[in-house]
Amino acid sequence: MIQQQLRDALTAAATAEGLTAPGEIGLEQPAKRDHGDWSSNLALATSKQAGTNPRELAGRLVAQLESQNLAHVEAIEIAGPGFINFTLSNSWLFDVLREVVEVGVENFGASDTNAGKTINVEFVSANPTGPLHAGHGRGAVFGDALAALLEWSGYEVTRECYLNDRGVQMQTFADSLAARKAGDEPAEGGYMGQYIIDWAEEMPGDVDPLEWGYARALEDQKQALASLGIEFDVWFSERSLVSDGKLDASLERLKEREMVYEDDGATWLRSTDFGDDKDRVLVKSDGSFTYLTPDIAYHHDKFSRAEELVNIWGADHHGYVPRMKAAMEMLGNDRDKLDVRITQMVKMMRNGEEVKLSKRTGEIELLSDLVAEVGADATRFTYLLQSIDSQQTFDLALAVSQAKDNPVFFTQYAHARLQRIRTKAAEAGIERAPLADADLTLLTHPTEIELLRTLFRGPDVIEVAARERAPHRVVGWVRDLASAVHTWYQAPNKETRVIGDHVSPELAQARLWLAEAARIGLASTLGRLGVSAPDSMWSDEAEAAMGDDSE
Repeated sequence: MIQQQLRDALTAAATAEGLTAPGEIGLEQPAKRDHGDWSSNLALATSKQAGTNPRELAGRLVAQLESQNLAHVEAIEIAGPGFINFTLSNSWLFDVLREVVEVGVENFGASDTNAGKTINVEFVSANPTGPLHAGHGRGAVFGDALAALLEWSGYEVTRECYLNDRGVQMQTFADSLAARKAGDEPAEGGYMGQYIIDWAEEMPGDVDPLEWGYARALEDQKQALASLGIEFDVWFSERSLVSDGKLDASLERLKEREMVYEDDGATWLRSTDFGDDKDRVLVKSDGSFTYLTPDIAYHHDKFSRAEELVNIWGADHHGYVPRMKAAMEMLGNDRDKLDVRITQMVKMMRNGEEVKLSKRTGEIELLSDLVAEVGADATRFTYLLQSIDSQQTFDLALAVSQAKDNPVFFTQYAHARLQRIRTKAAEAGIERAPLADADLTLLTHPTEIELLRTLFRGPDVIEVAARERAPHRVVGWVRDLASAVHTWYQAPNKETRVIGDHVSPELAQARLWLAEAARIGLASTLGRLGVSAPDSMWSDEAEAAMGDDSE
């Protein structure tokens, strides 16, 4: 890659000047294109070592760099207090195209940065007392996309869902089912949803409402998640913490480490010693556990199975983070290896009106209803458009529209356009020749260069997104790539057409390979996000929206 070539050249220049270059030489792309393609702060970082001012040192380093006759480099200039700016010829972008084609859909953007590391991503983890609602969808999609992103960067990932299948809420759920089965209203504080009435009608009269209801809720949740292509490696039962003795073992370990104390007949966690705002009760005076105790045991168990943990929690769990980190530190785990991501609320809108979440009024309440209305692709892509730490508005009408301002339609249509180019070329008797025979130097149109530049940024964006655990960054890039594809495809006066009397066979080949490289970038990235890359999306409405005509 061009970055490594430039870093090697800068290191050699520094060595020639008797300097020791930093372990990681600063190299970035300037915000303004007229400042060059790449810029390095090497002179600023080593001027003290050289005993001279950065700009003077930059001049000496530039002289050393120019003597190396670097491939792809057209000019090297000094800017500001001593930045070294490189202006490159377009030839480096042709290497980008070749590299994209070489790695293909399966490996585009993949890296071994985190190879050999294990990570557990826990998400959804809703109580098995009813269906998943649309609000659960954001965390579900984020967790699944993040897991894929971490796999992309080399991690061995476990996708896990925690089942809160013991305690008061489960008994309340069972009692509510039994009441409806008997034709009665659930007791105050019981579950009142329409689904309780529906499920009670399904429930045989001779079964345990708790166990039947548990199985029914879990199956419903699994089906809703499957409709989004989400599957878990592990469904972890809270009950097992008790039956396997893991809950008692964690509590005993805390006692051995003198992290708990007794007061008023209850057992307290010394969480204030580790950053919490107050100590927390683990065992009540009546001998029952608080909700925190099994959670501590569960996270300690996860640390025995993975080096790093990621939790995707709802907005109401924000205050829960410091006490869980404190508990993990008390048990001897690295609190910094527990990464908790908090999802913010989603407002459902249709045609400018907020959708009230009531299934019986025909509006969306359930996640399965949402997927049925807008489709899995639109559901996933829309949820991933923004960082989960910001509130989101989900426009249902927009999500199903065939319009330029519908992000998923706009992005998928770019892939379909690229496939159509290949199909139309084949119909005209033009097949792609081997890439090695293609004259990529013929790709000179500004839209072609911009498309290649966008492709180049993809792997770096993916790496940053994995490090920051921010799938929305990848979504932003894939939308940029789709935009670059559309701009290239619709260049004025058909200047970038693949087929036509004005297009030489050599230029047609170069453009076919450009289209294939862009298609690889789109297909790979959409696939990792769990969104399909359709080969065809043609309809009168779609073509009118995108201003299409035949190739």
